[in-house]
This record gives sequence, structure tokens and C-alpha cells, in this order.
Amino acid sequence: MLYRALSRAVLFRLGGGDPERAHHLTMAALARIGRVAPARRTLARLLDTPAPRRVFGLDFPSPVGLAAGMDKNAVAVQAWPALGFGFVEVGTVTAHAQHGNPQPRLFRLRTSEAIVNRMGFNNEGAAALATTLAAAGPVGVPIGVSLGKSKITPVAEAVEDYLTSLRLVHPYADYLAINVSSPNTPGLRSLQDRAPLDELLGAMTAEAAALAPSRPDGRPVPVLVKIAPDLTDHAVAEVLEVCQDRGVAGVIATNTTLDRSGVSTTELGMAAEVGGLSGRPLRRRALGVVRFVTSHSDLPVIGVGGISDVDAALAMLDAGASLLQLYTGFIFGGPGLVRDINRAVAARDAGEN
Repeated sequence: MLYRALSRAVLFRLGGGDPERAHHLTMAALARIGRVAPARRTLARLLDTPAPRRVFGLDFPSPVGLAAGMDKNAVAVQAWPALGFGFVEVGTVTAHAQHGNPQPRLFRLRTSEAIVNRMGFNNEGAAALATTLAAAGPVGVPIGVSLGKSKITPVAEAVEDYLTSLRLVHPYADYLAINVSSPNTPGLRSLQDRAPLDELLGAMTAEAAALAPSRPDGRPVPVLVKIAPDLTDHAVAEVLEVCQDRGVAGVIATNTTLDRSGVSTTELGMAAEVGGLSGRPLRRRALGVVRFVTSHSDLPVIGVGGISDVDAALAMLDAGASLLQLYTGFIFGGPGLVRDINRAVAARDAGEN
């Protein structure tokens, strides 16, 4: 409540109220905190609530993770566990460094507790990310790396582009998330179609297997696929078939949406900005996709989309999600939301044992 009443108002004024400038200032502050061990320990004592899970062969101290897009270049990777996150997904990163789309490209919808973004995979590139993760060392929780296609790479050459990123980051990734569902890179979502997805995932899982001997445990890094909420049930079913055929370890459901249902009428003008919508209005559709995936496959699911309170988090777990991720919910709810979800899950786990 303190965050919503006071801290959020201050944070939202950073950078003159520009969301992207505020984001960069916040990341810089978290990076500084992450480099100071006593600060990390103090935060952890206040916010950490263990609720362990084992999913796709990895141990997670709690089920709530940070979604891709928040810390694209892993600048604050050491700070996130101290805020209660049980895992961190950095990126989305591309083989080539890129500036992303022109600004402005990030818009807050405060009444709707939503965000519209058309960032366009702005990042420093896979090689730079690998260097940053190597310097950070172990952070105490699993690290996922989200991989996307470089904008300058034609869709027909996407496979090699993704493979370049995989080869660079795999020594530092506990899992890889193949992002074929962002609406902000031209042609990217076409990679969710059966034939191109089969080619891409076949190449990625084969490369992960080939690189397995170089990893400490000798096991291939788990490969996950992040899907769009705008797919039809038939399209999701086809994605699941490809995932199972190619030995994919899990599904992340969902990315941002092009739909604007559920946005407050007072914010329809801003919601009309081009880009993907995340936050509270996505809750129902994200929940429906998770429920569909878990009822049509045995693949573990990371549920993400519209998790803005404890009830939404528990509903996502009840729908079959094994893990959760926050992005917009964290921006509007702060570290207290992470703590409250972890506490609720831990209490429910204790009641079931």
C-alpha cells in the first residue's frame, strides 16, 4: 500500500514523467543496489518468502519471476532476487545490437493499470549481454534469457539469427525463451506458424543438445517458447504440437496483445497507440490461454499477463501454470506485490501439506 500511495507517484514523476526515462533511472538505481551486498541482504530479509518449485529440471526458490522486457541488458540482475523474485528473465536480446523503434514508444495507462509499448527489442546485443552475465556471476536464482530476431535480419534468415544469440548466451542461461510473439518487430509473429516454428525450434533444441557437454551439468539448456495471446485456439494447438515434437521444455503464456478490450474508456485515446498492451486488461485472455495450454499438453507453463494482485496470481496457478512472471503488475504494484504473492503461495503450499 505504501508503494501505491507514495513510492509509485514519485517513480512515475522521474524523468519529467516520461515512462522510458523513468525506467532507465530506476534500472540504474537498482543496478547500484545490486552491487552492494548489505543492501541486497536487507531487502531480502524484508521481501523474501520461500515457496520452492522444481520445473523443467530447475529449482526455483519461489514461483514469481521477472518477465522479459524489464531488464533487457541485465544491468540490475543482482538486485531482483533481493526484491523477492524467484527467477529473472533478461532480454529480449537479439544477435545484433539495436536501438529499437523511435520514441516515444512506452505509454502508461494508469486507470487501467496497463502499458502500451512498441519498444522494438532495443538492446545492446547478445554478445554484450553474455559479458554482463559473466561479470555478474551466480545471482542465487535461475536466469532465463529471452531471444528475439534482429530487425535487420529477414524472416527467412531468422533461424541463424536466433542460433547466433543462443551460442553467445547459453553458458549463462538456466533456460532460454524463444520470443516469436512480440508485435513490435515486423514479421516476427509469422514465426509462430507451424512450418517456420518447426524449423526454428528444431534448430534451437538441436543446438542446445550439441552444446550440452560444455555446461556444468552436461544437460541441454531448457528451451521454452513465448506465445501471443492473440492466437486462436487452433493456432495454439499447432504450436503445442510443434513444441512437443521438438522437445521444447515449456511454454510462456502470454506476450502482449493487440486487443484493447478492458481498457478504461477514459484511456482509449492513449490505448490506440501502436504496440502491445500488457497489464490488468490482459488478465482474462492470458488466463484462458494458460488454461488451454495446460489442458491440451503436459508442458509446464509460465503464466504471465494481467497478474496485478494476489487473486490473479492464484487464479493463474489454478489454471495450471507452474510459475508466474510479472512486468506491468510489478510497475503498478511494486515489490510488495511480489512479497504478497509469495506469501499467499507459501501459505497455500503449507495448507496442502
